[in-house]
Amino acid sequence: MTQPRTTRRVIAAALSVGALLATAACSSGTAASPAASGSASAATGANWDETGPITYAQGKDTSGNLKAQIDQWNKENPNEQVTFRELSDNADEQRSEMIKRAQAKSGEFTVMSVDVVWTSEFAANGWLTELPADKFNTTGFLKAAVDSATYFNKLYAMPSSSDGALLYYRKDLLDKAGVQAPTTWDEMQQACDKVLPGQSGMSCYGGQFQKYEGLTCNFAEAVNSAGGAILGEDGKPTVNSAEAVAGLTWMQNGFKSGMIPKEAITWKEEESRQAFQTGKILFLRNWPYVYNLASAKDSKVAGKFDVAPIPGKTGPGVSTLGGHSYGISAFAKNKGTAMKWINWMLRPENQKDQLLKASSAPVLESLYSDPELVAKFGYLPTLLKSIQNAKPRPKAVAYGDVTLAIQDAAYAPLNDVRKSPQTALDDLQAKLTTLIK
Repeated sequence: MTQPRTTRRVIAAALSVGALLATAACSSGTAASPAASGSASAATGANWDETGPITYAQGKDTSGNLKAQIDQWNKENPNEQVTFRELSDNADEQRSEMIKRAQAKSGEFTVMSVDVVWTSEFAANGWLTELPADKFNTTGFLKAAVDSATYFNKLYAMPSSSDGALLYYRKDLLDKAGVQAPTTWDEMQQACDKVLPGQSGMSCYGGQFQKYEGLTCNFAEAVNSAGGAILGEDGKPTVNSAEAVAGLTWMQNGFKSGMIPKEAITWKEEESRQAFQTGKILFLRNWPYVYNLASAKDSKVAGKFDVAPIPGKTGPGVSTLGGHSYGISAFAKNKGTAMKWINWMLRPENQKDQLLKASSAPVLESLYSDPELVAKFGYLPTLLKSIQNAKPRPKAVAYGDVTLAIQDAAYAPLNDVRKSPQTALDDLQAKLTTLIK
């Protein structure tokens, strides 16, 4: 749920912020698929000289830092005021509010916080304004984040935050057993075989396996980390390939063997985090927001864990990409002010401030090696590797239907280990072929 998303992602002191970050990292929409329409109208006729008041819409500002930044802008730009429209903290409800106005051709929301999985849908329907390169400079931005804001090689939004999955592990227990952090699934199993015999009540691995957007993220990572893909380079489904089947089979075998505890079938981000923090699992796949919560004084694993890239079949795995972008409504006035405000918000000092105060992972690559930030957020170099290697979820106009189909197909073999992964993915291949034109 970008959840999730999450929507998103890199460490707040409060649990509520962490939950919001997770939602943003892996978020989805489940409304009915919109009617297809061309996006050319969004690319033409934009008046970048028109200025005046604008409205920015996004999910709940839990940290309060966004309001502080907007207040600063408004103080410095009295003739180009920005009004913050705070939406629900539920990603589906945010998407619904944006679509409702777009379908009515309303420019009420000038700028919208668009989840990475919404870009294709919004652009294809002509709801977003195409952003010209001479006014929106993406130099130095994370390539994966820019790609997520691009539709048919045209930029329709400016990345505002990013995210990638991390493997949390009990460094104290691995060090005691003389084991290194795993880079492959087999190495992770070998580490568990060596460590767990002396740890009563502890299982090997946990992720997010409940039937929701988090499962789409975990499934996509398993498929991509086995060398497969949900969609091929031509955009057509390839989800029943031998490699994709190998990814889902690894997940199913985890439940069969007990590597993944049975109760994990109900886990979302928070349940899996709590399992790791209370010593129930040795390894955890989750988002960066977990880091500070697991490091808190009341955490049982504080000072005992570390992070690494998620493992894959033959080497480091492939994370699912999370994050949000600033999109400008095709129907809004004062696009010149929208342009200036977005570029102001994306200045290095503002992105750094967002990470420090709101736990929002930056989209400027240089900030991941900033000494002050790395000292405070030790996972940043690892997160950068995760994001650089990440892949987006399917770029589909009917994403809400696509993700539900993926969740149904992936959940069945995990919930009932008698269900064949090959059969599940053959069925999914047929379903996606009807959904993705």
